[in-house]
Amino acid sequence: MPVWYTSVVEEHLATRQAAGLFDVAHMGVYQAEGPDAGVFLDGVCGNDISALEVGESCYTHFLDPNANVIDDLLVYRRSAQKYLMVVNAANDDKDWAWLNAVRNGEVMVDRQRPWARAFGRNVILRNLRDPKEGQDMRVDIALQGPKSREILLALGTDAETRRRIMALKRTELCEAVVGGMDLVVSRTGYTGEKMAFELFVHPDQAVQLWQALLEAGKPLGLKPCGLGARDSLRTEAGLPLYGHEMGGQLNLGVAEAGFGSYVKTYKPWFIGREAFLEREKTRNSVVIRFRFTEKGVRMAHLGDPVIDRKGRTIGVVTSCAIDSEGFLTGQALVEIKSSEEGTPLFIYQSAPTSAGKPPAELKTGDRVLLPSAAVIISRFPK
Repeated sequence: MPVWYTSVVEEHLATRQAAGLFDVAHMGVYQAEGPDAGVFLDGVCGNDISALEVGESCYTHFLDPNANVIDDLLVYRRSAQKYLMVVNAANDDKDWAWLNAVRNGEVMVDRQRPWARAFGRNVILRNLRDPKEGQDMRVDIALQGPKSREILLALGTDAETRRRIMALKRTELCEAVVGGMDLVVSRTGYTGEKMAFELFVHPDQAVQLWQALLEAGKPLGLKPCGLGARDSLRTEAGLPLYGHEMGGQLNLGVAEAGFGSYVKTYKPWFIGREAFLEREKTRNSVVIRFRFTEKGVRMAHLGDPVIDRKGRTIGVVTSCAIDSEGFLTGQALVEIKSSEEGTPLFIYQSAPTSAGKPPAELKTGDRVLLPSAAVIISRFPK
């Protein structure tokens, strides 16, 4: 997957106005099966997996016993005893090792009861990108944007399958044969688009699916999209990226990222529950979304300081990218008391120490670094 095929802006706008096609076959795809699958996932995930009906999905997190985020992921319930999981590519090996270690009782899962094991030890875990899984292998192709359903159905399917795809609500999924290919069709994605799909296909048919979608979508404005647009779209939508808004050098937790409601502490037990509650008692920062007030300013990067109108540092940038209107929009971790929508900010797009001399030593002709003005906007687009 390249950074771009044409340009980040062109691909970003295509997704917002028509549709974008994303090769995300590098994402980790697992399956938990058997009568213990649901209870096992409820123990390793913060969200309420048991509440999922067949054909539903949810966003959730793997936490360690200290409530540190191992990864964020989507869980899809394909049948009564079959759950699909999609994890970040960078964490694929780590996640797979963690799940197997938890199932096998090889890691501590509860600080207060270090001898304890997670529920559901008889669950069957399968890595669906492993060739040994044969015809059950699956990789992800994402079709995102307002015309994505029209493009998908243009590949051809029977009347009943068409009805099921048309009836899908956000976060719902179904099994379907489209264009002669066996797919898991899910109305999910990482762009913030209301009409968007993730298509799970056998890797032997991934190129066929990709090319068929491009051909069907070309008259409607579909464009292949690279990593640049993937990042700019999710940043504009206020969606987190592991390593920036969660985990990473800042070691941000789920609640700091603004997704605390996805951790269901009413569940009697899951890995990291007690530590998550403890962390919430002292948490004083949260991720906000901001927008620079002028175009043409320098890009901000992870770790750049965020300043309030009185010159006090209140946080750091976590992500930044261009939005649909040509402004730079980003996310930043700031103090909760300074997180209200409409609050003015100033951002140094590189460390203030690069300004050079202290003020008392400045002479005519010297240059100093000035921060750029920004404002806090709604956490998610309205």
